[in-house]
Amino acid sequence: MAGTVMPSPIRVEEDEAENIERIRELKNERGDSLIILAHHYQRMGVHACGDVVGDSYHLCKAAAHTDKARDIVFCGVRFMVTSAATLCREDQIVYHPDRNAGCPMADMANLPQVRTSWKELGEVVETAKVVPVVYMNSDLDLKAFCGERGGIVCTSSNAGKVFDWCFERGEKIFFFPDEHLGRNTANKYGIARDQIVLWDPKLPKGGLSDEQIANSKVILWKGYCHVHTRFSVEMIEKVRAEHEGIKVIVHPECTEQTVAAADFSGSTGFIQNYVENTMKPGDKVAIGTEVNMIHRLSVEYPDRLVIPLVRSLCPNMFKISTGDLRDCLENLDTWEPVTPDPAEKAFAKTALDNMLACAG
Repeated sequence: MAGTVMPSPIRVEEDEAENIERIRELKNERGDSLIILAHHYQRMGVHACGDVVGDSYHLCKAAAHTDKARDIVFCGVRFMVTSAATLCREDQIVYHPDRNAGCPMADMANLPQVRTSWKELGEVVETAKVVPVVYMNSDLDLKAFCGERGGIVCTSSNAGKVFDWCFERGEKIFFFPDEHLGRNTANKYGIARDQIVLWDPKLPKGGLSDEQIANSKVILWKGYCHVHTRFSVEMIEKVRAEHEGIKVIVHPECTEQTVAAADFSGSTGFIQNYVENTMKPGDKVAIGTEVNMIHRLSVEYPDRLVIPLVRSLCPNMFKISTGDLRDCLENLDTWEPVTPDPAEKAFAKTALDNMLACAG
């Protein structure tokens, strides 16, 4: 039954209402000088306090185009916050309510590994013809690595356009750190299976032969999101058997088998838009993504059935509470800002700007 029951209510602090009221007071005091950005996966209370809410692409775009605010408080995980700090103006300051909110997937690729892999690729093919693509879920030094080599940052909402951009500039894509978003995008793009290869950074030349590397069009890094790889074809079959006429949407960080079995696959922004604008009262949908977002959508749209394939929580997104956000705002003048390494910022901004430009 775990795949079809409604998620149990997300636990909130006893003083949640008090925190939210105080956060709103602090926002009113600071006026246009403050903006709060909140990702779809944030707890309901934190999400409700956001001035701009959305997926990682939408929030980074908001950070790049925020005009009036000097202070930007980003409720999300670390890689999103450092990207926002890279894109905003020099006179703006970015704050993170909990710097311990990281990302296990982002930790699956580090700069020494990527540099070694790039060097090994160069022993087989001309890297000038390879476009490096780093997923938003990565540390800033990897974004800088891509920017320095004419590459780009990708999100789950713009991956197809990024592939277009890359193949206008090169013959191969080196995609890291999420293999599943890369594979699902390559499949949708129509790239032959034998031209999509998996690079294991723990093995010499990724565990691939020279022939496999030379023949490839997309080289995927061996990495994944534990939240999304939990969903399976069996879960989809089960929910369909129990709810006649239900539609299934999964995030493209799921495995290709799960994506193929679903009715739709898309970013958190796509999922939000589907529930909000495509569904009608009485419609049913099962969603394969982080449970806080699904729970929030089920509360916001009680006239339609919105359920998870199975409860899958991102503990890092869950780290930020309304108490953390309140504490940050009450102590904003002494809160440590997020400051990108100057040695990384310029090239990382190039890769992020490429992302924003190619998506329009």
